Amino acid sequence: MTYRDNAQAVQAQDEPDRERTRARLDAANVNPRTGLATDYLNRFNEAIMLLDLVSSCPDCRDEFLAWRPMSYREHFEASNLRGRDLTIAAYEDADPAVRAALDTLAGTMSAVLENTRAAMSREIPAERTAALAEDVAGQLRPLIARAGAVINGTGDESMPELPQAVVDGLMNR
Repeated sequence: MTYRDNAQAVQAQDEPDRERTRARLDAANVNPRTGLATDYLNRFNEAIMLLDLVSSCPDCRDEFLAWRPMSYREHFEASNLRGRDLTIAAYEDADPAVRAALDTLAGTMSAVLENTRAAMSREIPAERTAALAEDVAGQLRPLIARAGAVINGTGDESMPELPQAVVDGLMNR
């Protein structure tokens, strides 16, 4: 059963049941239209915050190097959020095209961040570390915005660029 089927079943419910389901999704910060939660993007916003820190203070790169990517499921399994099981179930029931668009964007951001971590783990001059951090943070912001649009049901669900194409473009600047 897909999230769409689930959504249609919810619409067929009587009003009190529909309101309870919506309230549970709202409490878990899950978009009822897509079955996805923007809380996952906090993982990537944290990485950008760390990159911003590195761009102004290259000596802080160890904080960024400690960051690790997580899949949507891993992020919520590791969280203490109320409704995390509902959040995971809604993700698994989400429209496969919407879920794939989000997963591809998350994979792209993770690949960019992993390549950036690899580059920063080498001994490179502090000014190059700062410039790389600033450039990568700037490249990630539109990807996070696009992922947010997918989660909120207002974005283009076509497949974004493959992760390696984005990484290649970023590292060849």
